[in-house]
Amino acid sequence: MEVRNEMKLEFMSKSQNEAFARVTVAAFAAQNDPTLDEIADIKTAVSEAVTNAIIHAYETNYGIVEIIARLYDTKIIVEVIDEGKGIENVEKAREPLFTSKPELERSGMGFTIMETFMDEVEVESAPGMGTRVKLVKYFKSLVLEPERRY
Repeated sequence: MEVRNEMKLEFMSKSQNEAFARVTVAAFAAQNDPTLDEIADIKTAVSEAVTNAIIHAYETNYGIVEIIARLYDTKIIVEVIDEGKGIENVEKAREPLFTSKPELERSGMGFTIMETFMDEVEVESAPGMGTRVKLVKYFKSLVLEPERRY
């Protein structure tokens, strides 16, 4: 499947940049004419992935969060990447209600939310090596109604 368009975004791991990232990816995805529900799903998942990077990757320091988004005919792939401390146990981190920051009153539902709103979620991470979260959303309206494609 051929990439129709691609974008890359880098920003500091500051909480105020989460909304910027979410809206930017949504605007990029809008080129495929997704439904409002599909846009809302993408925004929610990106928000969770970016928030995880901001809160967990760099702890008390700031670092860079990178987003790479690729549009295909019937899907978008969004990767949220940091070079922070990494995740020691990815499987444990993906369990509902697991949080490494209970003192911050975190719900531990970030990965669960991403998995609920996206069609595929992949997480690559290692201690000291950072984290890459890959989010895939199929535009069902384009899969079911191919005549809507460009």
